[in-house]
Amino acid sequence: MLLSIRELTKSFPGTLALDDVQFDLRAGEVHALLGENGAGKSTLIKCLTGAYQRDTGEIRLDGAPISPSSTLEAQALGIGTVYQEVNLLPNLTVAENLTFGRQPTRFGMVSGRQMRAEAREMLAGYGLDHVNVGRELGSYSVAVQQIVAIARAVALSGKVLILDEPTASLDARETETLFGVVRGLRERGLGIIFISHFLDQVYDLTDRITVLRNGRHIVTGETAAMGRVELIHHMLGHELEEAERRKARHGSGKTLLTANGLGKRGRIHPFDLEVREGEVVGLAGLLGSGRTETADVLYGRTPADRGEVTDANGPLDLRNPRAAIASGFGYAPEDRKTDGIVADLSIRENIALALQARRGWSRPIPRSEQKALADEYIRRLDIRTSGPEKPVGELSGGNQQKVVLARWLAMNPRFLILDEPTRGIDVGAHAEILRLIGELTEQGMSILLISSEFDELIAASDRIIVVRDRTHVSQLVGEDVETGRIISAIAQHEEVAS
Repeated sequence: MLLSIRELTKSFPGTLALDDVQFDLRAGEVHALLGENGAGKSTLIKCLTGAYQRDTGEIRLDGAPISPSSTLEAQALGIGTVYQEVNLLPNLTVAENLTFGRQPTRFGMVSGRQMRAEAREMLAGYGLDHVNVGRELGSYSVAVQQIVAIARAVALSGKVLILDEPTASLDARETETLFGVVRGLRERGLGIIFISHFLDQVYDLTDRITVLRNGRHIVTGETAAMGRVELIHHMLGHELEEAERRKARHGSGKTLLTANGLGKRGRIHPFDLEVREGEVVGLAGLLGSGRTETADVLYGRTPADRGEVTDANGPLDLRNPRAAIASGFGYAPEDRKTDGIVADLSIRENIALALQARRGWSRPIPRSEQKALADEYIRRLDIRTSGPEKPVGELSGGNQQKVVLARWLAMNPRFLILDEPTRGIDVGAHAEILRLIGELTEQGMSILLISSEFDELIAASDRIIVVRDRTHVSQLVGEDVETGRIISAIAQHEEVAS
């Protein structure tokens, strides 16, 4: 066994990130490491590469115990990592990036000629003969930059290569080029750990799969022997129970907006979507499937480069979030701490933010009006606080989420995007937010609901769009809105008929 990890644990204050994790890597194999958010993948890799120090457990490389205290030490031992965002220097040449830190010298000076010769030799086995190693790395495509990063990592390490979401920014042709490189490295005897959210790529490339969930090792098995439905159940953690769906349908049948061929190269494949007034459209899929990317192009956080969105009055301007707000859109993002709340500002100030942005900063909302708005939503959403001047960062996660929702409700949007609105909150707040979704649709608001919890989607949605590998693959309506159909649509190559 090339790499062996046994009984590895790692904790942070209040969190057990890894709990007695086991992992093996053979020489000459590509091994997928899979799991949803919080599964422990990143923590395991950081312990392996010396970025974190494990609490307990053992790591053996070529049969010998290792304890790297830094990424440089891990590289010296033979472990290299290539991330989704290329961790090289785009303003330096390809040759400078490949030899950085160990440039060849002549008479005490860096020898450019020898450096370029070494760089060409390093790239010779990667199909990059056309690359001018004297050009800046940033002038080449992301795919070329990824292969250059792999060549550097292999040259520095040469035993274990970790690929962390390497295809996230690549198109199909670029991905296949990269996979050709990875297969060549496998034939040379490297052990490769492949982290990806794209199941088609996992089944196309890898030999074995290990699934982590909530910091624990769940299963390891041969890729060819592990069915997709079985894999998804391992990742999600339990046989999902069916939730009771809303009895009444609040949609009026009148179309609110229509997306035609909307997409963004490298982010989300073109899709069509119709949203009716007063309905909840659910988006289902695994992490990284394209759910958030769909929301981002609809809201202008990632401007679409193809297609359009129209309403009854014609095409909508969605080139940025400000334009989307002007069109009556709201967006409560997945990461409320980074993209939602402003922790140091008060509840009052956070709730008034979007309304103030729409009005313009030259026309400030009077403090009395802000307070009245905050008081209304503290009461309406039952935000647990001592008062509207309390900093939002001091609230619980559920109450922070309610403040983010209050900000958009104060705008009275006609279309509200909710990305994981109940993640990380307690059961009581969870139920309150689902109840609120029902109330809003009764009042005529349309909602796009993104959630990893299938029970939640089933309970709240009028229909569900299934997204896989950045593509909308199925629409489920009526009796088809149930767990088995969602999992089948995620798992299967073919589109599940709606």
